[in-house]
Amino acid sequence: MDRFWLKYYPPGVPADIDPSRYPSLVALIEESFANYRGAKAYVCMGAALTFGEVDTLSKALAAWLQGRGLKRGARVAIMMPNVLQYPVTLAAVLRAGFIAVNVNPLYTARELEHQLRDSGAEAVIVLDNFAVTLQAALADGATAVKHVVVSSMGDLMGFPKGLIVDFVVRSVKKLIPPYVLPGHVKFRQVIASGKAMSFTQPDLGPDDVAVLQYTGGTTGIAKGATLLHRTIVANLLASEAWMQPGLRRKELEGQFNIVCALPLYHVFAFITCGLLGMRTGALNILIPDPRDMKGTVRTLSKYRINIFPGVNTLFNALANRADFAQLDFSGLAISNGGGMAVQEAVAKKWLAVTGCPIVEGYGLSETSAGVTCNPTDSEAYTGSIGLPMPNVEIKILDDEGRELPLGQPGEIAIRGPQVMKGYWQRPDETAKVMTPDGFFKSGDIGEMDERGYIRIVDRKKDMIVVSGFKVYPNEIEGVVSGYPGVHECAAVGVPDARSGEAVMLFVVKSDPKLTKEALEAFCAHEFTGYKRPKFIEFRNELPKSNVGKILRRELRDEVVTKTKKKAA
Repeated sequence: MDRFWLKYYPPGVPADIDPSRYPSLVALIEESFANYRGAKAYVCMGAALTFGEVDTLSKALAAWLQGRGLKRGARVAIMMPNVLQYPVTLAAVLRAGFIAVNVNPLYTARELEHQLRDSGAEAVIVLDNFAVTLQAALADGATAVKHVVVSSMGDLMGFPKGLIVDFVVRSVKKLIPPYVLPGHVKFRQVIASGKAMSFTQPDLGPDDVAVLQYTGGTTGIAKGATLLHRTIVANLLASEAWMQPGLRRKELEGQFNIVCALPLYHVFAFITCGLLGMRTGALNILIPDPRDMKGTVRTLSKYRINIFPGVNTLFNALANRADFAQLDFSGLAISNGGGMAVQEAVAKKWLAVTGCPIVEGYGLSETSAGVTCNPTDSEAYTGSIGLPMPNVEIKILDDEGRELPLGQPGEIAIRGPQVMKGYWQRPDETAKVMTPDGFFKSGDIGEMDERGYIRIVDRKKDMIVVSGFKVYPNEIEGVVSGYPGVHECAAVGVPDARSGEAVMLFVVKSDPKLTKEALEAFCAHEFTGYKRPKFIEFRNELPKSNVGKILRRELRDEVVTKTKKKAA
């Protein structure tokens, strides 16, 4: 297809990158181990691992896993937050020739059991904070799990720091509920045993499966996006090329630092922090709990921040903190927004505080993370998700699958080496999202302009229809979030006898003096009649996913349930 947008690429960014330069993701990772061996790769709570240490530790863990008799292609679940054990475990699983299954450690037992059963995972490596959930998920014996490795927060932090951290976590903060996992092995014991075992380097190819990245379960049964070695390599190489203009703008020399506050088990951080940092020899600053804002700012104060991936809610929370504003942002080259729409009011505040504009991108689990992004040397917020990245083709489709002209909203469809092979063992679900010519239908509504920049209109499923007119929550939220006294907000469609659906607005105040009447008057001024919120409700907080994405569906379901109860 005609990729007319290539003429608007930043200088030096190639149109295509050949992922076959590396036969597998493992080859790419091991190159980094060799190139940056003595440099720090990951730091967490002041403790660090070098690239060489990650190499040694992961090889030992890989040898131990191979010694369990797991066959090539076996699935190994990783159930950890952002701790030093995560990158070691990921590298080990891949190097052993197995498939990594990223698991949200905050899953309920029901959600966890589904993912373990669906993936067929035979081994699980879990942080002890979440071991009780694993115990419940394994209780009925319905999974294929045979091997459980339990790690503690301080396992790789050295002596005496590791002991102190474990004591505080276990005895002071009491964050580890009692658990019983018969036959489980401790992480440190596994590493010690593995160092004495032989490791066999598997002959991995580009079409071998590397990762099962499960899609969010808020919209239905979670499905595993099957990411091949070549799909992840393609995304990493494209992302590496795309960030160069932003790095050149700051004339950064030597190793740069990436803030990893987003959870590594989520595809955004998995690629842009965990693996891209490894690829480029960067230092990843791991934040185990970004909800601890005070602790997060204290950690960031110790480093010169160069790259900061985040979501709108994280940017918003930090930009409104006085202690965050006191940090040194002279080295901040790229603030990369994704996961949800970046609101203009938040982008302006972030720019005012840090001096670094948020460059918004877009991607999905099914596309190995990012497939579009604004140029990283952009000077200001654009309100778009940017241009298709190297190797990526995008077209906008109508409901019948026909390509729409520029400027017309429709479903964003994506083709390129970054796109998944399909949903794990679900050919029926895969067929629903793939076109005959190989485009993945994202379920997101967007429009492309004459330069190739794409603007997200909304998720197809979040669209509100008022008397036949389409209302997009992102528009409502983007405008209302800029009103004085609004901290954050969410717009959803709720049942309405007269118009089918009506707009309901949920608002968290930053100014307690803000009134419903003032917001109603503002909305009457800003929106045509059918777009105006019919109902406004103030909340102390809004429900969010573990990545910080506001869960509109949860709000909508709550309203629908209350409406049904009243009717009964």
